Amino acid sequence: MEKFIEDETGSFYSYLSEGCRLCQKGAKMVLFVTGLCPKSCFYCPLSDERSGKDLVFANERSIRNDEDLLKEAELMSALGTGITGGEPLLKTERVLHYIRMLKASFGKEHHIHLYTSLAPGRQTLEKLADAGLDEIRLHPPQECWEDLKNSPYAAALQNAKELGIEAGVEIPALEGAEKVAAFAEEMGVFLNLNELEFSDNNSEALLKNGFCLESDTSSAAAGSCKYAGAAFPACRKVHFCSSTYKDAVQLRNRFKRIAKNTAREFDEITEDGTLVYGVIEGGNQELAEETLQSMGIPSELFEIKDGKIEIAWWVLEELRESIKEEIEPSGSRLIIIERYPFEGGPLVELIPL
Repeated sequence: MEKFIEDETGSFYSYLSEGCRLCQKGAKMVLFVTGLCPKSCFYCPLSDERSGKDLVFANERSIRNDEDLLKEAELMSALGTGITGGEPLLKTERVLHYIRMLKASFGKEHHIHLYTSLAPGRQTLEKLADAGLDEIRLHPPQECWEDLKNSPYAAALQNAKELGIEAGVEIPALEGAEKVAAFAEEMGVFLNLNELEFSDNNSEALLKNGFCLESDTSSAAAGSCKYAGAAFPACRKVHFCSSTYKDAVQLRNRFKRIAKNTAREFDEITEDGTLVYGVIEGGNQELAEETLQSMGIPSELFEIKDGKIEIAWWVLEELRESIKEEIEPSGSRLIIIERYPFEGGPLVELIPL
């Protein structure tokens, strides 16, 4: 068996593709090119907002034009992009356009990988290679796993390799994963295994297929990790990505990159990459602003917005009694907020003072 590295989240690997290395750093933008898909995998986690809809998202941002996409990449100082869906190759021309645009904007070194559940033919792969695709990850549905060697996926992997695209197989860790591992080894490609996770949209199907939650505090499906362990000895290039790893490492590192580029002087960036700041809302805003100025609060430590003032949380905490005395009679509220570091980012915590 190959030597492997294991971390505290339960992930392990003997090999990481370049796409995975950048994901680990949180440096990959996730480009969702369409929610349309011809498959109906029971474990698909796509939300109602995206499933079956021809929409484009970059990370959490809805993309209406090329400028939106480039802005999101710049916001997180992206070193690469992972193209996903739905099924991206239902919109091949869109995918080719985005690959060319990203390479033209950020240079050839901007690493791009693509997930697909299809087995693209030579002509499609040639177009992808010409556009600059660096890496492809095929996702054969579970019903194909018994005989992948005689499936179109074998030819697709071989063609991708011949065209200079790093090729691999990426599947959820399910029963039969060891057969996919043996196939990946025979083809000389890498294998990525993802821990099966419950989501709002797939939970009913997972329960029907005999899965249950690993614990009350995890979205991971019990037993998925066991299937990954069974598959590992059959392939020399394997990466098992745990549910915890995606949240604790990949997502947190991506948030940190975004926070570093978007935080104002008075925002505090947490270890999880969220932003913490104070808010004075409602009441007499002019009075609130005058109160802060009379207290000598530097202008760089607060920002006036429509109907509220956002301010360094430590300033609000330290001066809350004095501020309250001046402005609370006018109906103002003092709050400390923690939220995700992007425009309209969801709240993590709200603490009234």
